[in-house]
Amino acid sequence: MKTKPDLGFWKLWNLSFGFFGVQIAYALQSANVSRIFTTIGADPHDLSYFWILPPLMGLLVQPIVGMMSDRTWNRFGRRLPYLILGATIAVIVMCLLPNSGSFHFTVSSAILFGLIALMLLDTSINMAMQPFKMLVGDMVNEKQKGLAYSIQSFLCNAGSVVGYIFPICLGLIGLTNTAPSGVVPPTVIWSFYIGAAILLLCVVYSLIKIKEWPPHVYNEYNGIIENAEKQKSPGVVSLLKHAPNTFWTVGLVQFFCWFAFLFLWTYATNTVAHNAFDTPTTQSVVGIKDGNKLYEAKNLLIQDTVLIVSHGHALAEGVTAGGVFYPASTVVINGNDTIVKDHQIVNNENGEAKASFSAPLNDVKSLSVNGTNIENCTNVMLNDYLSRINGPFKLTQAAIVANTAAGISVEDATSVEISNAANCSYETKTVLNSATPQYNDAGNWVGLLYAIQALGSVAWAVILPKFRSRKFSYSLSLLLAGVGFILMSFMTNQWLLFIAYLLIGCGWAAMLAWPFTILTNSLKGGNIGAYLGLFNCTICVPQIIAALAGGWILSLMSVPGELAPEWRMMFVAGIAIIVGSVCVFFIKENNSSEEKVQENPVISENI
Repeated sequence: MKTKPDLGFWKLWNLSFGFFGVQIAYALQSANVSRIFTTIGADPHDLSYFWILPPLMGLLVQPIVGMMSDRTWNRFGRRLPYLILGATIAVIVMCLLPNSGSFHFTVSSAILFGLIALMLLDTSINMAMQPFKMLVGDMVNEKQKGLAYSIQSFLCNAGSVVGYIFPICLGLIGLTNTAPSGVVPPTVIWSFYIGAAILLLCVVYSLIKIKEWPPHVYNEYNGIIENAEKQKSPGVVSLLKHAPNTFWTVGLVQFFCWFAFLFLWTYATNTVAHNAFDTPTTQSVVGIKDGNKLYEAKNLLIQDTVLIVSHGHALAEGVTAGGVFYPASTVVINGNDTIVKDHQIVNNENGEAKASFSAPLNDVKSLSVNGTNIENCTNVMLNDYLSRINGPFKLTQAAIVANTAAGISVEDATSVEISNAANCSYETKTVLNSATPQYNDAGNWVGLLYAIQALGSVAWAVILPKFRSRKFSYSLSLLLAGVGFILMSFMTNQWLLFIAYLLIGCGWAAMLAWPFTILTNSLKGGNIGAYLGLFNCTICVPQIIAALAGGWILSLMSVPGELAPEWRMMFVAGIAIIVGSVCVFFIKENNSSEEKVQENPVISENI
């Protein structure tokens, strides 16, 4: 087998430069997916289910790309064809995902659109990410791998930082950070647009600068027999059957680590919004309850003509003043303070409702109903439609309601006969108001916190190789991350959260470094691409399990009708990763002398 030649610094740089653009896309996805789905109307208890798609796509795509690219060659090369396809899809989908709430879909349709876009985005990111890791393995000799992976680590973290801080930076230069209810703010939308443009430029640069070795040269440098008949490709079952013990013990640690980080990505935005930014809550109507029977819909009508619940918000039929009821679409108090407009209660500048049903309004000096002044403005109270209905009525559940010249038009409607309105009540849930400045400021701040995590990870990665015991440094790093997660669950100061994320960054550095270092040291033969692809399953599977379990765990800690305590999920994540730190000591490395290890760790890609 011929020895691979030394490569100059800029050739090593070019092999990994595209990673910068891919990581920007990955960072934007990680920091903003929960924010996007919360904004378009997803229930907090369902958020973790949406996060099934990224690891599921990684589980499917990474092994396929690893195995197929081991045996691919065409005019574009061995690994680059997968980069071209993945990046092209990613650029397109990055322009669509943040607009899920902008196409005037129903909430369910917007969520479905977002899920499809998320699935395609993560599939394409995984496809574009894997080639860079493999190019280093293909073309860099053992002596230079430390430098090559250090460059890749730098570009990885630099791309992450840029992607994380895009929304807050765009807000600082004047781009609007709020939007109508259900629509993602321009700061997030334009972050994805700019990220897509940078990704495209990075891929073009990579295609121009990277020249992969042709098959016969590759085979000479990697000691592969060219006769295809002598190269028997083992299947997945065979690879797993003969996988070293290290594959499984490191995988156990991976389970608890990635289980914890899935909860971070899912619940961090709402945790920070609630704990550190005092985001107002809003009560939305999920349906009307008739005894034990619940009729759920975003839009509810009396007959087919009178809308009483619009997109989860109960409408006002009118106002009572001095014991007299006045039907009203607009209510103004004290000369210029509009509290009801188009039958909807108006929010103040903080996103809080100015009034509520069946609660007296205080300090009403003047009252105007539909432009008419009411002389007796004592004991003023807003009335919803349901409280004003007597006896039986027909309730219509509708997916879409539109006001037309001919009146109200409904689609996907179902009607039921209610025997007695007195037995009915609104079924409500309490959620953070995602249309408020506080929520969107928190969303941008979370991006900054992820950037702090990345910077902490870079600093800790420099320290990691200096520990005499690799397993001790691995375990300590995860323990520090566990402390950071637990601090997140109760910290109320947005600046002190930097400490929590720096600690989490220590665990992140170890998770990206030591597992792949330990594994690659135990692998021999020509199936490294296949094994690296399969090992990514130890990243994806725990995330899928966490995504499936997240809603159930959160429900156990929730009180019906009250705000879901998403901040407690950070405590659960902290316990999980601390368990992972204990499991590190089950790992038995093939090169047993830990004392001699003074090496640059292999930095894995983020899945």
